[in-house]
Amino acid sequence: MTATARTDVIRVSEMFGPTIQGEGVLIGLPTVFVRTGGCDYRCSWCDSLHAVDSRYRDDWTPMTPKAVWDEVRRLSGGVPVTVSLSGGNPAIQPLGELIKLGHRDGYRFALETQGSVSKDWFADLDVLVLSPKPPSSGMAADWALFANCFEAARGRPETVLKIVVFDEADYAYARDAAARYPHLPVYLQPGNHTPPGGDEVDAGIDMDGIAERMRWLVDRVTQDRWFAARVLPQLHVLLWGNRRGV
Repeated sequence: MTATARTDVIRVSEMFGPTIQGEGVLIGLPTVFVRTGGCDYRCSWCDSLHAVDSRYRDDWTPMTPKAVWDEVRRLSGGVPVTVSLSGGNPAIQPLGELIKLGHRDGYRFALETQGSVSKDWFADLDVLVLSPKPPSSGMAADWALFANCFEAARGRPETVLKIVVFDEADYAYARDAAARYPHLPVYLQPGNHTPPGGDEVDAGIDMDGIAERMRWLVDRVTQDRWFAARVLPQLHVLLWGNRRGV
């Protein structure tokens, strides 16, 4: 493999679907998922450690954009559908050529990232979900790097904020993030406090605890008259718990 070719290789943790998008602006929409491997963050409550922690890197498959696209087409039966690019942080992967291949066949692409890495191919996306991580994650947002993502997108994709909320500190963070970008739709999601470990494919989950946090978050938003925010669950968690590949 040449040095040039290596720069185009995508590290893939898993691909699956069609299923439904479980969260955010596209919740409920039939989707094929391309989950890439690798992340520049390590959130305390990460629910996809198998695609984040470098100790699983030997499980990530290096694939060309064409090979990834062939698998997406196989999964979808050649019928155009939304493709979700997730991770880890998919922004660290070279996904521009994959997006071009998909658009030629009539597919749409959505990407979710924490906003720590920007790429010029953001402008080719159909949907860009920016999900800055709140205090409970143990990570800190760099708002200058976050702003670079908007510049890279050049106003082309539909762009939204999605913020996970576990507690009052996270809620205050979400209010601040929304105030920084008042022109963006904001989606709030109660956090899953019982995420799976990297080796688990169907870990146990505290569904009652998640439902309680959801009710708390709804009450918090309505009491504050924060009517611009949309509070949504992780639909896939409600349906399948912590099962992987759904």
